[in-house]
Amino acid sequence: MPKLSGVIETALYVDDLDRARAFYEEVLGLEALTADSRFVAFDVGGRSVLLLFRRGSAPETIQLPGGTIPPHDGNGPIHMAFAIPAAELPAWEKALGEHNVGIEGRTDWPRGGKSIYFRDPDNHLLELATPGIWKIY
Repeated sequence: MPKLSGVIETALYVDDLDRARAFYEEVLGLEALTADSRFVAFDVGGRSVLLLFRRGSAPETIQLPGGTIPPHDGNGPIHMAFAIPAAELPAWEKALGEHNVGIEGRTDWPRGGKSIYFRDPDNHLLELATPGIWKIY
């Protein structure tokens, strides 16, 4: 069987695209790569892309000059984790506090990694994770 080599994109669906964009730019410091009225795409560490779609904005096939993107959407709170260096965890905790973002949970993993959990404005559960949470990370 052919092998997968990574995850390039992750998509979250949001109710208010402007509010969500502001959160991811101001609180998490992500830089937008491109955007329109339906979505915004963020660079995550130069290795992957976080897509925020306005909920209900892609109910039909999107026609592009190079092809098509099938319809997609999502409901409910989703979980995703961002990788951070272990030494930056205290700085992240401080930055979240300065933006009035409450830390909802903390985990010390058996392999030595640490995670903190918090919510975005659309109630998605976000995690900041240091190396040592998985055998491969």
